[in-house]
Amino acid sequence: MARTKLLTLAAAAAASALLLTGCVAGENSSSSSEGTGDGFEGQSLNIDFATYNPLSLIIKDQGWLEAEGLDVTWIQSAGSNKANEALRAGAIDVGSTAGSAALLARANGSTIKLVDIYSQPEWSALVTLPENGISTVDDLVGKKVAATKGTDPYFFLLQSLEAEGVSIDDITVENVQHADGWAALQNGSVDAWAGLDPIMAGAEVDGAELFYRNVDFNSYGALNATEDFIENRPELLQLVIDAYESARVWAEENPEETAEILAEVASLDVSIAQKVIDERSNLDVSGIPGDAQLDLFAKIGPVFVELGDVASQDQVDEALATLIDASFAEAADSSRFGG
Repeated sequence: MARTKLLTLAAAAAASALLLTGCVAGENSSSSSEGTGDGFEGQSLNIDFATYNPLSLIIKDQGWLEAEGLDVTWIQSAGSNKANEALRAGAIDVGSTAGSAALLARANGSTIKLVDIYSQPEWSALVTLPENGISTVDDLVGKKVAATKGTDPYFFLLQSLEAEGVSIDDITVENVQHADGWAALQNGSVDAWAGLDPIMAGAEVDGAELFYRNVDFNSYGALNATEDFIENRPELLQLVIDAYESARVWAEENPEETAEILAEVASLDVSIAQKVIDERSNLDVSGIPGDAQLDLFAKIGPVFVELGDVASQDQVDEALATLIDASFAEAADSSRFGG
């Protein structure tokens, strides 16, 4: 594959997060499941799936976790911000975000840790339509730009502005979810959009232009777990990480099927899904989080503070020091499923 983030109140918050993320409870696939069921019978797991995380789609489609005897509730994350909301509320035990979003959440007090890297994507870019006359970041001055705050495309926008010497105060950011950003660009409500694949790949086919790209501004795909889950259910978390590493191998061996799964879940033409998988999703990256991610996060952190998304650099530094737990990824068995 080509290479080129209190009981009643808690219950109420969890229910709210389920509505926000789009709960798909009981939607458990077993099309190609294998497993012993030993040790996990009767246990439950709340975990997300997302179109920006192809490995999650493979695990769900193959039914590997269910084959171990687990009662799995799959909850769709529409963006990193929604995954973080569900993690904070306790609605999910494990959730997928951009790495930058994981750092932001940890810096603002969320008790999550980054436990696995699921991709090294180029999933963000700045997007416009030809008739808008925008070809550079400078052209955004005085314009409206759609972006989903708390997600990688938003941080991509911030880094792009900083790199090109444009102030955030020179543009108007319309905070909407990813799909709504593309819709807003189409109907003329905004002049540009900080896009996210696979929606962005479909938009490109429909005539949108990716006028500013920089793969280095895309933070890694981060699989996160709550500290409570890590401490109290380590064997189950290891099972999840093993499933992720098995899915990485499966995706490498089955790129066409991976694209077909993405196309079905995201309602895309298979050719568009194939573009996302082949050209803009490096799934063959090490799942072990470490210095590569921290070096990138260290560049993003000060931007959070400058814009007021995090109160102080001390909070960023503390998050950088405590965010990663690589032990589960280091112990992962990529042959546990799919053989």
